[in-house]
Amino acid sequence: MEPQAPAPNIEAAHREHRNTLPFADTRDFEDADRGFLGALDPCVIRAADGRVVWDNDSYAFLDGEAPTTVHPSLWRQSQLCAKQGLYQVVEGIYQVRGLDLSNISFIESDTGIIVIDPLVCTETAAAALALYRKHRGDRRVIAVIYTHSHVDHFGGVLGVTSQAEVDAGKVAVIAPAGFTEHAVQENIYAGTAMARRAGYMYGAALPRGPQGQVGCGLGQTPSVGEVALIVPTLDITTTGETHSIDGVEIEFQMAPGTEAPAEMHFYFPRFRALCMAENATHNLHNLLTLRGALVRDPHGWAGYLTEALDTFADRADVVFASHHWPTWGRERIVEYLSLQRDLYAYLHDQTLRQLNQGYTGIEIAEDFQLPPALQQAWHTRGYYGSVSHNVKAVYQRYMGWFDGNPARLWAHPPAAIGPRYVAAMGGADRVVEIAEQAFEDGDYRWAATLLDHVMFTDAEHDEARKLYAATLQQLAYGAENGPWRNFFLAGATELIDGNFGTPTQSGSPTMMAQLSPEQIFDALAISVNGPRSWHLDLAFDVTFDDLGTNYRLSLRNGVLVHRKVPAAPSSVTATLKLAAKTRLLSLALGDQSSPGLEISGDAAALQEFTAVLDAPDPAFNIVTP
Repeated sequence: MEPQAPAPNIEAAHREHRNTLPFADTRDFEDADRGFLGALDPCVIRAADGRVVWDNDSYAFLDGEAPTTVHPSLWRQSQLCAKQGLYQVVEGIYQVRGLDLSNISFIESDTGIIVIDPLVCTETAAAALALYRKHRGDRRVIAVIYTHSHVDHFGGVLGVTSQAEVDAGKVAVIAPAGFTEHAVQENIYAGTAMARRAGYMYGAALPRGPQGQVGCGLGQTPSVGEVALIVPTLDITTTGETHSIDGVEIEFQMAPGTEAPAEMHFYFPRFRALCMAENATHNLHNLLTLRGALVRDPHGWAGYLTEALDTFADRADVVFASHHWPTWGRERIVEYLSLQRDLYAYLHDQTLRQLNQGYTGIEIAEDFQLPPALQQAWHTRGYYGSVSHNVKAVYQRYMGWFDGNPARLWAHPPAAIGPRYVAAMGGADRVVEIAEQAFEDGDYRWAATLLDHVMFTDAEHDEARKLYAATLQQLAYGAENGPWRNFFLAGATELIDGNFGTPTQSGSPTMMAQLSPEQIFDALAISVNGPRSWHLDLAFDVTFDDLGTNYRLSLRNGVLVHRKVPAAPSSVTATLKLAAKTRLLSLALGDQSSPGLEISGDAAALQEFTAVLDAPDPAFNIVTP
């Protein structure tokens, strides 16, 4: 199916946006170009096996005026995000931007460099370091700072240092308290589902171009190379804590529970520079990302921005972050951080005001408007997080999924409600007729709702599939939000071409290796097929020789419970040697011949246990049953 042309009402809406948004304000382009030292040419990065893991040149089409297939505001943001190269923030601080979803920053110390946030993967981080060294000399890495616990801020660490260098004390790794726990937990517990939905959110399987993926607002897209993790050697625990790294003093501010569960800001007195991690970027961020996550706290987020203003603004000449471009000058810094603070505070406070008047999340979101000052500031636009889904996230944070209406307390799921709606409207063909009229009228939201019901009634209805795909394309063309555009286009792609699965990996070997035994047991517990294991009553010990610890596991009523206890006889004892945690993961996957694994006792009980573990499905359906 060929991509649809934009409908007249979409084109009219784009003309209205061009007339009402402040396109004459070009300061962002000046800031994004400031300090440019050199680009990577070509900007195509490959893994050792030749596979392309990053291709910024694929965004070369982002030139000139926005086509009618892309919201002009999103087109502008994508043009800015696609700029790539090495930039001087101030003398002594340099950023490489446009080599991944995030930025990597280099702080020049007395004898080397401090690396901030080494991107998503080894290959892009190594390319960024090489680009820096090409222009600034072959300085050695003294330390790595992870600003927070999301993979685009630590996954490329092996591109800038090695575990051996860290173990030898040559390189410090600094992160906020709780970093490792949250970094591995997010990618393991719900990692498969999050990764599958991230394929939609970032448009990983979509072609690049004016009718396809143009970016995601926060950056262009994540790279797809080797993801790794080196555990921090220094945990930052307290606001006001200071450390001197190779002559560079750093003053830290804790900001947990904001954009990430473990996050921090920090200030460099030598450079009068403030790093805001991912809590102040040039867009509205997510309070609940569409790939899935715990709902973030906008009230706390706003509070930490106020604290940063009060603590650092009078001492800062520049503020930079782990995405987008810096802001220079005290007056502009105060305006920027104040508006960012007001953005999250307004979303929080006004959603609560209306929910206390009895409005539901979907009702509040439908008519929610930001104040004029926030609507007219480019850096508060909803390129990554939208006002609509962030308002619903605030409602969810306080009120949960239920909106209080008893008719919605026990609603049918899609596969059950779809056929009922379709039957009530006169059958699938009749519903498609109604959807066609909605499409012609430009009511794409209603058309999508109708066709969603048809899909969950008759997924093979060819006319419905084509119309549904065309409808989602029009919704994409009209979206200012990058992930919304990608979700719509990804859904259209799967309706026509079939399920594209999960293009990215949710957990890497080095990340899995950082799971604690307790986290591994928790991961096993959520893999137990409850109904298949109701009849089992098992107990066995797992002994980690290298850790000197023993755990008693019991499976009863479909619930796996673990306790740290002294070794004692039980129905089966598994003794794991060498890389003990890796061996346990192998065992969980059914490999009882894994090297370093010794089993004594009733091995049949262990086989019964592994037989009731379900593997996650990285290609579950989304737009079809």
